[in-house]
Amino acid sequence: MLEVALLIFAIAFAVMVGVFIPIGVKLYKTVDVVNETIEESKETIKVLTSDVNVSLHQANEILAKANVLVEDVNGKVSTIDPLFVAVADLSESVSDLNAQARRLSQKATQATSNVGKASAAYAVGKVASKLLKKEKEHE
Repeated sequence: MLEVALLIFAIAFAVMVGVFIPIGVKLYKTVDVVNETIEESKETIKVLTSDVNVSLHQANEILAKANVLVEDVNGKVSTIDPLFVAVADLSESVSDLNAQARRLSQKATQATSNVGKASAAYAVGKVASKLLKKEKEHE
């Protein structure tokens, strides 16, 4: 009986080994593929890290140059500000000068008009004086 039990046990063990060997082989292949994937991922991460570091370095250089340019522009703008103030003052002065020229022109026009009226009155007076002299002479 013991021999039969050992035989059953041996057969069961053989069947179990027969079932687990293909599963073990598949598991080994799967672990092998996972290990390869992990190695490829590590290499890809190294390359990406290197590329990101280069990009960050270049971005820092660009930002530094941009800061220098902004400082330069700010300095130049601060030197230009008085120029704009002077131009605004000049513009105001020119505007005032134009207003004064208009007033002077209007006064000159009025004076010319008054001179014209006075000339006309003088001419009328002269003609009237001649007429009066002629009338006195005819009398």
